[in-house]
Amino acid sequence: MGERIKKLKKIRIHREGTSELLYSAILIVAIATGLWYAFDTIIPCIIVSAVLVTAWLMALNFYRCPIRYFNGDTERTVVAPADGKVVVIEETEENEYFHDKRLMISIFMSPLNVHANWFPVDGRVKFVHHQNGNYHKAWLPKASEENEHADIMITTPEGEDILVRQIAGAMARRIVTYAKPDEECYIDQHLGFIKLGSRVDVFLPLNSKVCVTMDQPTTGDQTVIAKLKN
Repeated sequence: MGERIKKLKKIRIHREGTSELLYSAILIVAIATGLWYAFDTIIPCIIVSAVLVTAWLMALNFYRCPIRYFNGDTERTVVAPADGKVVVIEETEENEYFHDKRLMISIFMSPLNVHANWFPVDGRVKFVHHQNGNYHKAWLPKASEENEHADIMITTPEGEDILVRQIAGAMARRIVTYAKPDEECYIDQHLGFIKLGSRVDVFLPLNSKVCVTMDQPTTGDQTVIAKLKN
């Protein structure tokens, strides 16, 4: 029991969802109260309230924000920036910033996953660019370039440039990025948040050692997805 309580203390509600959850809870109470007085029978109130409370609990699950700490050596380590599963591991031509081939690892987040994003490496933020775009399904290859996305370039202490791309999906309509240019960043820190189904791409040097496989589940700030070579 003590261990379970300890784990619960490490889970909180993300700041992106506190106001929405509060206002929606008040709205549910108001609707239930109105139905209570509007009908002679309690059945409509019970049915509508059950549906609304279920939707609210799903939103509560979506906005949960576990407190996590990476216990391993962070030097040349790349951790998963998000909860989800690996949907892409491939060499790709990155022509917007690097203008050469990069190793891309992509993690897809379903609506049931935690949607907080973490910095995948220690370093300094070089720049942050936001680009409007489409809302293709996040797991499609064209989503990386054509969907609305935010690009965060991080320079590691060893001088390697790592690109992290937050991508909106078919359902996602808001990307939040906390990264600021010229600020130091560390594994364990939140990079941002993406609302509803979405994806995060990480672009690495070609000689990086991949530590995950296709369809492997990932835990943000915990799963090591790659090691940077010397």
